[in-house]
Amino acid sequence: MSTVSVSGLDAAQNEVLDKSILSVREIILNRPKKFNALNLSMVQSMTTKLKAWEKSELAKIILLKHSGGKGFCAGGDVKTVVDLSAAGDPEATKFFEEEYQLDHMIATMDTPYIAIMNGITMGGGVGLSVHAPFRIATENTLFAMPETAIGFLPEVGGSFFLPRLSGQLGIYLGLTGKRLKATDVVYAGVATHYVPSSRLPALEARLSELDHVSLDIVNQSIEEFSEILVDEEKNFSLGGETREVIDRCFKYDTIEQIVDALEKETETDITKEALKALKAMSPTSLKVTLQQLRSGAALSLAQCFKMEYHLVQKFLQGHDFSEGVNATLVTKSKPQWKPDTLKDVDDSKIKQEYFDSPSPLRLDLLSSRDYKMYPHRKYNRFLSQ
Repeated sequence: MSTVSVSGLDAAQNEVLDKSILSVREIILNRPKKFNALNLSMVQSMTTKLKAWEKSELAKIILLKHSGGKGFCAGGDVKTVVDLSAAGDPEATKFFEEEYQLDHMIATMDTPYIAIMNGITMGGGVGLSVHAPFRIATENTLFAMPETAIGFLPEVGGSFFLPRLSGQLGIYLGLTGKRLKATDVVYAGVATHYVPSSRLPALEARLSELDHVSLDIVNQSIEEFSEILVDEEKNFSLGGETREVIDRCFKYDTIEQIVDALEKETETDITKEALKALKAMSPTSLKVTLQQLRSGAALSLAQCFKMEYHLVQKFLQGHDFSEGVNATLVTKSKPQWKPDTLKDVDDSKIKQEYFDSPSPLRLDLLSSRDYKMYPHRKYNRFLSQ
């Protein structure tokens, strides 16, 4: 038996639905015309539901999915955030504060949490899924962290999960915004399982039938419906020689060194694509992102979210984030970055202005739990150990 709560609004108008199926509690993102891009009210609604379910003995499993359409969650509603910031409205930073609190809560819950990434999963959608013990990709999954293309940084805990992917893969994904599809999302370590979308209803039914629930039991149940992925070297689009190039070129601590290494490689599709991407991104974003990810490799999850909240305040005060969002989403034009070349962005100045100088607001998390390695990483054999 299932029940659906719409909190007094018609389901078609409500942006976050919840559904109970025996001991499973589902959150359903329902803003399809915006590809389920997150706004503050959605974040607050999810936080309220998760807090209640974490305390409930009746809620054994929490499952996140979307109501339909191409977007599982295509990010945060950055246009609204930029507009609020330009107007001096504190709601701009409030969005990031509460989003990061939600993401951290998901990462530290006792109740098994499953994210079904059955569509476009970017930015804020990554924050709702990647820190969970179980992340399901399907043939419809499209993953990316494309923030440097809009003059921003890969946050929502990106400074924690990206450096913990195998080798230099996370650095490459964070800097270039490379898109991964379907099984590639599992091979990269972003998702834990690959389940064809046609099997999802049966999987949800199976989960609702579980009498005794633990992470191991949930994992076994998902694996009953998963396709077994083998031969990573052959089937992963970023595997083999491509992966060797990524590890060779993205191991450096400055963007200039990475670009130089790519230019010295024998020209291939991966080097051409990476160089084209890097040259299109905000130079400031690239330099902040690289320092962010290198720092995050040594920080705890909570420390990463607090660092990102600090950095976000810097970006809201700067030029490139607003420019990137408006050029990409409004005028559909090429962003005019300031500065517009890497050589005009001094690394030491980036460290001083973005990392060492204080920000007015600090992030307080909802849970005191913390860790430096994902405690559930054993459920993804492709994730760096």
